[in-house]
Amino acid sequence: MKGRRIFQWTDGKIYLIVSGIMTVIIGIYEPVLGMIGGIAFLYLLYYSHVQAAKKNKDIDRRIEMLSEDFESATKHAIFNMPFPLVIIDEKGGIRWYNTPFLDMIIEEDILNERIYDLVPGFPREKLLEGEEGVPLEIQYDEEDYLVYPNFIDGKRSSIAQNKIVVLYWVNNSDYKKLEQRYKDEETIVILVYVDNYDDVKSNTPDINRPILLAEIDKRIVEYFGRYDGLVRKYENDKYVVIIDNYTLEEIQQRKFDLLDDMRELDMGNKIPITLSMGISATGESLAQSQINAKAAVDIALGRGGDQAVLNKGGNFEFYGGKSKAMEKRNKVKARVIGYALKQLIDQAEDVFIMGHKNPDMDSFGSAIGLLRGVKNISKKGYIVISGENPSIQNLYDKMRKEQPGLLDALITPEKAEEIIGENSLLILVDNHKPSFTEAPNLLELVEKVVVIDHHRRGAEFVKDPVLIYLEPYASSASELVTEILSYMSDNINLTKFEAEALLAGITVDTKNFSFQTGVRTFEAASILKRAGADTTSVRQLFRDDLDTFLYRAEVIRSAKIIFDRIAIGRLEMEAEDSLLIAAQAANELLDINGVEASFVLTYVSDRIHISGRSLGNISVQLILEELGGGGHLTSAGAQVSGVQIQEAEDMLVEAIKKQLEEGDS
Repeated sequence: MKGRRIFQWTDGKIYLIVSGIMTVIIGIYEPVLGMIGGIAFLYLLYYSHVQAAKKNKDIDRRIEMLSEDFESATKHAIFNMPFPLVIIDEKGGIRWYNTPFLDMIIEEDILNERIYDLVPGFPREKLLEGEEGVPLEIQYDEEDYLVYPNFIDGKRSSIAQNKIVVLYWVNNSDYKKLEQRYKDEETIVILVYVDNYDDVKSNTPDINRPILLAEIDKRIVEYFGRYDGLVRKYENDKYVVIIDNYTLEEIQQRKFDLLDDMRELDMGNKIPITLSMGISATGESLAQSQINAKAAVDIALGRGGDQAVLNKGGNFEFYGGKSKAMEKRNKVKARVIGYALKQLIDQAEDVFIMGHKNPDMDSFGSAIGLLRGVKNISKKGYIVISGENPSIQNLYDKMRKEQPGLLDALITPEKAEEIIGENSLLILVDNHKPSFTEAPNLLELVEKVVVIDHHRRGAEFVKDPVLIYLEPYASSASELVTEILSYMSDNINLTKFEAEALLAGITVDTKNFSFQTGVRTFEAASILKRAGADTTSVRQLFRDDLDTFLYRAEVIRSAKIIFDRIAIGRLEMEAEDSLLIAAQAANELLDINGVEASFVLTYVSDRIHISGRSLGNISVQLILEELGGGGHLTSAGAQVSGVQIQEAEDMLVEAIKKQLEEGDS
């Protein structure tokens, strides 16, 4: 064998050396005896060499026998492995397989067949791009397998270099079944609220009232009872439900049809009954699930009720929400909010008021109204705004002319960041989503944030606000601010310009008092009228120049009708007031006979903006939420990035189709 030494440092070697030395010494003094000793020494040397060679041959024979035994054991182990094993080449062709693999595959002659053809859905890309030792999850013939690839040279790239790959198939079906059973039996907590319990109760004849209330209980208990759910009523209008995850998936497939069943309940009640449901499917403890369910039902209520909100691992899914929010006639909440806001402003060093990006008349008008409330308490106040835009240009010009002193209170987000302090108060108006604000980073610089908004609550929300006044029933943020001002002090001290700014906000969001209006809307308008607001002056704020008229007319001229009741228009150029044109065109498209909803797409910087409007039968909010937007049932918007206008329209049509199909079902 290469590198093997014949003589080792053993006792025999030492004896030979000693014998050689003695022979040389004897030969010096006795030549004859030295010659005889030399012959004897050579014989011993030869004998030692022969014995060493024989011993080496024995070692080599034993090694060869061990190798043969190991090879035999290896072949036996491979051929008799209890799990399938197959060897493939760089093209997926089968080079060799064992009996369990043949038993697993339905076909008989599989040699040289491609593994990708025999096993549908084999993840070829994952095999080429995955990491050594990381198994592939493959489902074949209703069985689940973990397939461990073993590359001959230990490199993933070897499959592309005419090398072979060994695939070990480990049946993982029992584990998968256990995992699925664990998921199916996971406990789900649901909170069910009757949105308008008091209103329904007071608007139902006395003789029918007990029957109606009993029927509400019965329907809720029977609905979840069909799914083996546990229902407990803990207040007149509140229920807690415990079900498992498997049941939840069934209810999801039925789109939480309890909402529709309850709305159709007619026992003499003059208004329909609506429910709000918050569902926690986060996989946490029962106590935490109850907290998550409460947060979900709060979102449902904040979106106007009549819907289910599913909290699934931190992501929110929405069901229902197809009816208009019922107006709450109780003014106690507005009075409480007004008093609480006054206290917060009084305790703050200064107050910053901020609307949403690209503010409209409602956002800017409500901010101007709140600034008056801050001044009434003799506090320093600012409106955070990036600058003018076509939607508020006329109001800006009117402010310069009639009340130029307000210009000093308008500051940029950069300026606000410089002067805002720990004791400052930040009030968000007409928006509750941090990413939609003029300066999201300001939210991180203050401890106290107040939210005043009328949009249906979305999954994104300001973190830990100290005060929330979110009322989806309201027409506008300007209506809410007007109410608050009336309760903050006996004399609201609104100037004519400030009153007209608030009235303009109400006018734009109600489309001149034709949509989303209630008793409280007209009460707010009467307050502003008494403060000096002139409806003729307000109307002049909505006058447009000739170019805007022409662009709007072009959108309407090129619009098309889909699904027999939805109009879609496009402004295929980026104008200075694209957003305003899109919103106005969407409103005017509703004047076409048979049109129940309208959408207008336009370019805004590097994004596509979509304005949606509806008469109420179709929820544009639910449609545009599919594209990341939001708003109201009758008025909503969305912005899509990274696509062309045709792609954005295709996405919109798909979202409309999905919503219409769900509505029909």
